[in-house]
Amino acid sequence: MMSVRQVGDLRPTLVRARGDGKSIGFVPTMGALHEGHLSLIREARRRDDFVVVSVYVNPTQFGASEDLARYPRDIERDAELARSAGCDLFFCPRDEEIYPAGFSTNVEVGGLSALLEGASRPGHFAGVATIVLKLLNLVGPSRAYFGEKDAQQLAVVRKMVRDLDLPVEIVSMPTVRESDGLAMSSRNAYLSEPERALARRIPEALEAARAEIAGGERSPVVVREVVAAALGRESGVRVEYIATVDPETFALLPSLRGEILVLIAARVGATRLIDNVRVRVGEAAR
Repeated sequence: MMSVRQVGDLRPTLVRARGDGKSIGFVPTMGALHEGHLSLIREARRRDDFVVVSVYVNPTQFGASEDLARYPRDIERDAELARSAGCDLFFCPRDEEIYPAGFSTNVEVGGLSALLEGASRPGHFAGVATIVLKLLNLVGPSRAYFGEKDAQQLAVVRKMVRDLDLPVEIVSMPTVRESDGLAMSSRNAYLSEPERALARRIPEALEAARAEIAGGERSPVVVREVVAAALGRESGVRVEYIATVDPETFALLPSLRGEILVLIAARVGATRLIDNVRVRVGEAAR
């Protein structure tokens, strides 16, 4: 595996790979790699001839009160994990490579970026869209791989790619979970043991929603109430939002039909966690 930190070292290798007729798979990450990231790299390895993994903790997608400074960083560990999963080229750029002096361009995906996560974290999705577009331009992949845990981020990236006619296929992969059901996230490392026990209520609440819908419930209000009850109003899980939305537009649904997402954003202690479950709603209704 080759490791590079500068754009000037990245491009010649990719030009050679494309010149040899190889398809390029790309997995953009912010590091602190876990099994969720590795599942993306393995899928890229399975589907593409040459696999690029980037690690870049993007400052523009963190708000002023968020955890940029303490976000976990261990480049050597990340590089070894990426290599073991099948990475060919590991790209770990410095800030000045991504945002050189005078950088002033911002990418906004209108509408979708203002909802839910966008409302809770103003400017977040502009930071996401800008860095993803820049990385896609630098790498020029055939396919780019994203996890479904960050469902709204995935939707923002898909819309940007469609709107701008980018020549890349966006491949999504299912959320990978810990043995206790908690969605794998770099931020799980912040949780104390008691907080971890509380955080398990989040996937349990999503499963309660799935069961309620499978039982015939079609009212978004009732489903959100079921989720809130499963989280426990006095449990120490501080809910930011519970939503039932269209998976593509993230519009709130007046009734449940077809493919839907049930979303949770909550804080456990100082740690903010998000999770979701996709449900195909059948015909039966109460």
